[in-house]
Amino acid sequence: MIRIQKGTKDMLPQEAYKWHYLEGKIREITKLFGFLEIRTPTFEATELFQRGIGETTDIVNKEMYTFEDKGKRSITLKPEGTASVVRSYIENSIFNVYNPAKMYYITPVFRYERPQSGRLREHHQFGVEIFGSDSYIADLEVIMLGYHFFKSLGISDVRLHINNIGCSKCRIDYNKALKEFYHKNLDSLCSLCKERLDKNPIRILDCKELGCSNINQHAPKISDYLCEDCKNHKQSLYNALEKCGIDYIDDKKIVRGLDYYTGTVFEFISPSLGAQSTVCGGGRYNNLVSEIGGNKTPCVGFGLGLERLIMVMEQLSLFVGEKENSQVYIIDVSENEKMPSYLLANTLRANNIATDINLLTKSVKAQMKYANKQKFNYVIVIGEDEVKNGIYTLKSMLNDSDFTGTINEIISFIKNNK
Repeated sequence: MIRIQKGTKDMLPQEAYKWHYLEGKIREITKLFGFLEIRTPTFEATELFQRGIGETTDIVNKEMYTFEDKGKRSITLKPEGTASVVRSYIENSIFNVYNPAKMYYITPVFRYERPQSGRLREHHQFGVEIFGSDSYIADLEVIMLGYHFFKSLGISDVRLHINNIGCSKCRIDYNKALKEFYHKNLDSLCSLCKERLDKNPIRILDCKELGCSNINQHAPKISDYLCEDCKNHKQSLYNALEKCGIDYIDDKKIVRGLDYYTGTVFEFISPSLGAQSTVCGGGRYNNLVSEIGGNKTPCVGFGLGLERLIMVMEQLSLFVGEKENSQVYIIDVSENEKMPSYLLANTLRANNIATDINLLTKSVKAQMKYANKQKFNYVIVIGEDEVKNGIYTLKSMLNDSDFTGTINEIISFIKNNK
């Protein structure tokens, strides 16, 4: 037997309604905030992620699915959504159509990491991006979208943790201070962080290894090195959050796990997930467009994993609906009624009434049992008399009542009782 690959998961028919519900909420909230959808390919040139995400990140060093295609090109399955959107923004000159450009995506992403609860090698990401605005209001916009999205789902326990990790100007002195600090504590660093030290020392702050984590408690704080522009941007955003009634935690430990972040960084954290509690993360990446080959463009956005979000919603019992069913199930008494049953189903479907039929050889009792198990709203039993007279009995599976009439009367009854 061929089994599913480790770190992947089937979406089963009985679970599909959860995804439909969530994707519907995503489209509602993005429309409310004026974001338009963008879809990018599943794979890209490897260089895009090396330049965009950063060669000092775990994603590039350890987790990317990279292969050589038949044209001897290095190709990588998309490990996150932002770099591909930036590539498309530049390549398709989206800035000539929308400025600022406000886009969202729902996409599969691939990372070779140790599978654990809510963290798969193939998972799905919802993200939003704003290109072209350096205003703190753009930061506020993506945070507010995330806040209202969680609120619309009924998730009340998420908390906003936020920080500012500075621009390239103030990061010069900060990186120097970090290097001096970590060189004094070199023996406590893991092997990967020793490699990061000279390339991008701020990445060490995001390391989860015990030795590095302990040392990081005493590392220099970026807040002590912010330039005036970054200080003003940070304070303006915090003031705006307060005016909008958004509680936040000024969290000096938030640096995010990708090299492209500059300035504002934030996470929405849910205690429902325990140790792995981040359900959404984002921030500014003002240098990414130019690093990938475009003009210098300020950008801000966030991304969240849908599998992890579904876990939170399941733990909080927030899926109030059930899987979607057809409204009507047609039961045939014998093989002679199969074609008349199908024609009746066609008529109902033509009138926008979802209808299912029996495709097997089953008794009426077995078909009724199936209809009850699958929670259809109505059943119609088709026998010799129904075919001959064109009069049908619609049986409600909700209250055990019956309605008898012609097909047109049946259609009117169903539409009037939705």
